[in-house]
Amino acid sequence: MDYLAVTNQNRQAINAYIKNHWFSTEMIIRGEIVDMTTVEGVVGMDGDEIVGLITYRIYAKVCEITSLDSLREGQGVGTALLEQVTAIAKAKDCQKVSLITTNDNINAIRFFQKRGFNLVKVHLDAVTRSRILKPKIPLIGQNGIPIRHELEFELLLGN
Repeated sequence: MDYLAVTNQNRQAINAYIKNHWFSTEMIIRGEIVDMTTVEGVVGMDGDEIVGLITYRIYAKVCEITSLDSLREGQGVGTALLEQVTAIAKAKDCQKVSLITTNDNINAIRFFQKRGFNLVKVHLDAVTRSRILKPKIPLIGQNGIPIRHELEFELLLGN
């Protein structure tokens, strides 16, 4: 398994992967449209196959994860990608790594808490409001749970 930075050379394949897995290259985070074709990232490759992707953006000493996908759950791909981004954040002198997930995403909630992230904010009905910008956001998510809220997690970095 190789973990590579997203570059101009692999950007087209990354954009196709994002569109295939998120149904769009636009993501809504806290009411902001994020163009996922411009964010930085690390891709997990098994030969020519993309098996995982983490994307992020850095601002004001915060590394914000904008997406994390693993096609091989339970095999350490997501953890390895998260470790890569955490190392990048430390190298760029970030004070924390943060992310937003939705209230239905039980797997993400479990994953990030097991890796030291703390739930710091609940943005009530944020997804409901985001549907104004992106009407394709489904009403019902994983496990039949209505998607309504954004949950904000963070990991403080001890540089």
